[in-house]
Parts: sequence; C-alpha cells; structure tokens
Amino acid sequence: MTKSLIDRRGLLKGGAYAVAGALAVPAYVRRAFAAQQITVASLMAEEKPETLIWHKIAEIVEEAMPGAFAFNIVPNAALGAEQEVAQSAKLGSVQASLSTISLMSNWVPETQIFDLPFLFRDAAHVQAASESSVGDELKEKLAGEGFVVPAFINYGARHLLTKTPVADPAPLAGMNMRVIQSPLHTKLWQSYGANPTGIPIVETYNALQTGVVDAMDLTKSAYAGFKLYEVVPYLTETSHIWATGVVYYSQMFWSTLSPEAQEVLAAAAVEGAAYFNDLIVADETSSMEQVTAAGGEVVQPTEVKAWVAGARPVWEDLAPTVGGMEKIEMLYGLA
Repeated sequence: MTKSLIDRRGLLKGGAYAVAGALAVPAYVRRAFAAQQITVASLMAEEKPETLIWHKIAEIVEEAMPGAFAFNIVPNAALGAEQEVAQSAKLGSVQASLSTISLMSNWVPETQIFDLPFLFRDAAHVQAASESSVGDELKEKLAGEGFVVPAFINYGARHLLTKTPVADPAPLAGMNMRVIQSPLHTKLWQSYGANPTGIPIVETYNALQTGVVDAMDLTKSAYAGFKLYEVVPYLTETSHIWATGVVYYSQMFWSTLSPEAQEVLAAAAVEGAAYFNDLIVADETSSMEQVTAAGGEVVQPTEVKAWVAGARPVWEDLAPTVGGMEKIEMLYGLA
C-alpha cells in the first residue's frame, strides 16, 4: 500500500470522526455557532416586565426560526440609562430595547401627543390611540430616526410622588421636581409652579435622597422597581399621564435582516407587547403591596378640576408640535 493511499485513508477516517463528533454535540450548541446575536438592554431587574418581555420575544423567535438568533438580555440598566441605550441602538451596538415615548420625543417631537396630560381615560383608550393612524405615523417617523417600532406598550399611568402628602396642586408651587428630560414634562410641572429638573431615572434615587429634588412622577411598577418609596413615600394617584412606550429594534441591525427575519421579529414584538401589558397590570398590584408593606402611602387627589386646568395649557403649547389641536381632539374622542 502506498503512502499516499494511507494518507488519504487517514484523512477520510479523521474526517469521519470529526463529523461524528460534531453530530454528537447537542443541536442547540451547534446552532449557536451560526446564531446572530441580539443584545437587548433592559433598565429593570430580571423579574420585572421590562425584562420578561424580552425572554418572551426570544422564545417566540426561537420557535419560528430555530437557531437563527441568540438573545443577550442585559438587565438592571447595566448598558446605561434610557437615553444612553437609545444612542447605542442608533449606533448599532445595542440591537433592541424598550423606551418611553417621552424619551423618543428627543428625536420625534410628535410622539409627545401620547404624553399629553389628562388626554386618556384608561388603558383601552391608550390602546385605541396606538392602533390609530396617529400611531402608524409615529412609527414611520421613528424608523426615520433609527428606531424600528413594531409595537407600542403601556407602562401604566404616571402618578405624583412626594416626600410629604400632596392632594391638590397648590403645594407644588416652588417645589424642586425631577422630570423626564422632555419639554412636555417640563412645561407640565411648571404650569403648577414647580421647578422641574431633568434627571435620568437611574440617578433619581440619589437626587431625592440628597435633596436635589423633592418630588417626581412615575408609574407604580417603576416606583417599586427602583425602591423610590424609600425617599418619596407618598404616591398621589393622579393618573395624569398614561406612560406609553415602544418596543424597538435598531434600524442599523434591522437593515441587515432578511424580510423573513424582519417579519418574525416584528410579530414577536407585537405578541410580546400584549404580554408586557398584561404583566404590567399584575405587577402594579404586587408593586403597591411592596410599597405599602414598606410604609409607603397612597393619597387620593382633591381639586380635580384644578389638576386638569393646570395641565390643559400644555395641550395648547404642544398643539403645533404634535400635529394640531384637531389631532389631539381626535385622540381624546376615541372610543
């Protein structure tokens, strides 16, 4: 037998062993080598809806396209605050996240229509607005700024949080207040005489603790999630703004996908959004149980007409930005 034949047989035998070895590796491990990574940033802990939604989306995508994507879900704001994450998504280093509409107004001011105070009655009203032509227009504008938005989400209503009980708007005059870094939120609290200061949510606890600010507003879920009841123990149930948000993918990442993959990821986000909205309702209940157990208190607002009257000028100020008073009134009147 010649040496060359021996070498060929050895090569074939070695190749057979290599193939057999590869087939012996579990399928999910083999697929991982070919999976496209999706880094997802979540501001909240693993057990909160803001993170759980992405595990749900990952499951849906894996079922539809086994092994195509590997979701790297990073919780606890480890990749930065909301604005930092959005900037990273525009650059492509983060592929997906959630965002409040308030933050997105930095790029698409028209999104502020969903943040107008006392515009929506309840969660069903918010849902109808997000599924209207106004919602579709905002999705198009956000895509133009680098954010592909398959679905809107509802973080729940925002409420006033303070160090001392506040039932009517009068005590807000002269109070230093943390607000979302958004012109609308600044205008809103200025209308009550407060001194608004834009502070990222991850820095808010320290700002309240050290007296930089003495009040803020937030959803019940996030109030408990960030343990803010330790520094602002009173929640006035104003429901002044329903905190709409978006599920988004980085446009830079999105443009690399096949139409099939885009369809799967979009459908998963829509299903994930419905899952998130259900989780928020349940989470608000458990969150307030956590708050009251820790000594937090719920205050019912009085002088409701004064709350509404103080907020309505924001509609007039923002009307030119969000598309006119006619569009605002259209959303206000949705069934």
